[in-house]
Amino acid sequence: MSEPSKVIHVRNVGHEISENDLLQLVQPFGVVTKLVMLRAKNQALLQMHDVASAATALQYYTNLQPNIRGRNVYMQFSSHQELTTIDQNSQGSKDQDSQPNRILLVTIHHMLYPITVEVLHQVFSPHGFVEKIVTFQKSAGFQALIQYQSRHSAVQGRDTLQGRNIYDGCCQLDIQFSNLNELQVNYNNERSRDFTNPSLPSENKTRASQSGYGDAAGIYGLQPPGARGVPFPQMGNPAAIAAAFGGGLPPGVTGTNDRCTILVSNLNPEKTDEDRLFNLFSIYGNIIRIKLLRNKPDHALIQMGDGFQAELAVHFLKGAMLFGKRLEVNFSKHPNITAAQDTHEYSGSSLNRFNRNAVKNYRYCCAPTKMIHLSSLPQDIVEDEIVTHLEEHGTILGTKLFEVSGKKQALVLFETEEQATEALVCKHASAIDGATVRISFSQLQSI
Repeated sequence: MSEPSKVIHVRNVGHEISENDLLQLVQPFGVVTKLVMLRAKNQALLQMHDVASAATALQYYTNLQPNIRGRNVYMQFSSHQELTTIDQNSQGSKDQDSQPNRILLVTIHHMLYPITVEVLHQVFSPHGFVEKIVTFQKSAGFQALIQYQSRHSAVQGRDTLQGRNIYDGCCQLDIQFSNLNELQVNYNNERSRDFTNPSLPSENKTRASQSGYGDAAGIYGLQPPGARGVPFPQMGNPAAIAAAFGGGLPPGVTGTNDRCTILVSNLNPEKTDEDRLFNLFSIYGNIIRIKLLRNKPDHALIQMGDGFQAELAVHFLKGAMLFGKRLEVNFSKHPNITAAQDTHEYSGSSLNRFNRNAVKNYRYCCAPTKMIHLSSLPQDIVEDEIVTHLEEHGTILGTKLFEVSGKKQALVLFETEEQATEALVCKHASAIDGATVRISFSQLQSI
């Protein structure tokens, strides 16, 4: 662990979490003098007035898991004793906030409604003449580059709009200064626009709007099931999926990602295999195939059924603890995993949870919890048998056996999320008296 510092390092900071949310977390313990959001890494740095304030905050959260907007965040002393301009930028370029220019990089979080060039122009033009807009999709979510005629307009636009919502309760603006000098717009269409040159042609919509800015396809609604992966036609339509989440996607989930393959790192190679990874990641979607990287034993590639399911897995499992390791879960640069002798195939597995009742299964998607739910149990099972089957994975605080439609199910509460995660990873699809047990996380807080 790093030595005491007045700088606190916060991990698993989802895009739904704002600077103000983090301030509210630590301000009861002292004055915050600097705050840096490292959005690309889902992290943040908070500098307190002194070391004692930072130590008090961390001591308090040792016994209480900090949770912001339904997401657990993890805090520790930073290796930095002070935040400097260099520290504030993990990307290796100049500190964007101290180098304002006329081009803004805008990230839109919790995007429940389509955002078009016209909508962005309407939002940003009151603060100055907008010359160009380019929209695109990145791992951070839906983004846009807004080029003003003057730097003064860009500064005014950023200061006024930072943190504001385009629509009530959603589409939150996260605005930084770009390090680009000039936007190049080749086409005037729904993804890019040069307001100084209305004579530009309209592009074929199947082509990328601008080289180097990212893939703009699929930004208006959920990616169709099976895109860039094996099709699973019963996954349901976007409206039904949104309904499964209570009418809207979880905060921070865009529903617009089109990358199906995930890179998982910081695994415990001695205790992790393909089947255990399948058990965990199949909670969030169907699994096509999994590959452990032999040259990097703590890394694995996991190809999900579609981009939306991959986004759910990244969102809910980033920072989760498993076998003493905190998982790093990110989108891979590889669009898929090539079938080979060193890959495990799961596309035809009957254990894929989303082959049937897919929309229903989305209701159970959540970050790891202390409570697991067991189904497909033997009809004559008793609670002691369940405890015996699971107790090797941690301290069990309580169990509850019940019936739903005449079928036995159970809830098991562990002492920690990590213990519950280990039990799920090791015992999902295991057998009790000839019955194949299915395990998922429960969002119930108590039995």
